[in-house]
Amino acid sequence: MSILDLASDPIDLTAALVDIPSVSHDESAIADAVEVALREQTSGFEIIRNGNAVLARTSRGLPSRVMLAGHLDTVPIADNVPSRREGDILHGCGTVDMKSGDAVFLHLAATIENLAHDLTLVFYDCEEIAAAYNGLGRIEREIPQWLAADVAILGEPTAGFIEAGCQGTMRVRLTASGTRAHSARSWLGDNAIHKFGTALERMSAYSPRSVDIDGCVYREGLSAVRISGGVAGNVVPDAAEMDVNFRFAPDRSEAQAEAHVREVFDGLDLGFEITDSSPGALPGLANPSAAALIEAAGGQFRAKYGWTDVSRFSALGIPAVNYGPGDPNLAHKRDEHVPVQQITDVAAVLRKYLSA
Repeated sequence: MSILDLASDPIDLTAALVDIPSVSHDESAIADAVEVALREQTSGFEIIRNGNAVLARTSRGLPSRVMLAGHLDTVPIADNVPSRREGDILHGCGTVDMKSGDAVFLHLAATIENLAHDLTLVFYDCEEIAAAYNGLGRIEREIPQWLAADVAILGEPTAGFIEAGCQGTMRVRLTASGTRAHSARSWLGDNAIHKFGTALERMSAYSPRSVDIDGCVYREGLSAVRISGGVAGNVVPDAAEMDVNFRFAPDRSEAQAEAHVREVFDGLDLGFEITDSSPGALPGLANPSAAALIEAAGGQFRAKYGWTDVSRFSALGIPAVNYGPGDPNLAHKRDEHVPVQQITDVAAVLRKYLSA
């Protein structure tokens, strides 16, 4: 078993975590290492194991509780483990998403003695795959009391900016039917693909809404992401389908998002089916604990456009932000890498925030 030194520089700790392969569904080795390290190198924490998730918390009776949450799994390795450092850049699978964030959380848990807040740490499994397997969801179902907090920080990569809340996402499948015919006698058929013409025109002309919430501007988007149909090169198709993705601001509920998408395509002779939906998360920056984090970060914050697990915390009534080292545009890439200064800077900001 790999031995992690939580008191070491979080840059070195990031490299050590990257060197433990942990593709989704195969996190037992890294969960073992994190559990052993927490038990051996921290004091005053209650520590439990839930599947391949490791949870720890203090109970010092402090006036507020901050949750630090990060997933331990990565996407499949692409010849980028073990880690490799070149100057001020650390390369390797998970350096961005999100073992550098995990390393910062672990290091702070082991080295801060004068906590300003009680801490809960949640290191969970299977975030990178279907939501049904997400370890955070399992924890919510099985031991929900462990997710109680005044504010949650998810260590997703944000390049050192605080990204508050997140957009919601909804996928809709539009279907069209027609009449098959030989393309040489196309007038005898009814082309199903052509029926998407008006829907595409409406999306091309769509004006996305921008919403300012707590100083974070969320810009919505409605996009066709897939069209399929056709039988052969000489056949007018009698069936086709198009997938549409709506990214919506967190002031809309899922029901309101559905109603809006239906309104966009109202009057068209198309089938309508929701295939996937997840709510957004309000930033909650007016919460005193969240406001203190913004202050510690020098007032730098922005909206999170993608969907992250902060949505789960928001559904529980917990203000949540994304904050971690690494450029999210580099996540999952073969050349995934992080500037080591970002790891140092994020650790310094969180140390200031968490210390009395």
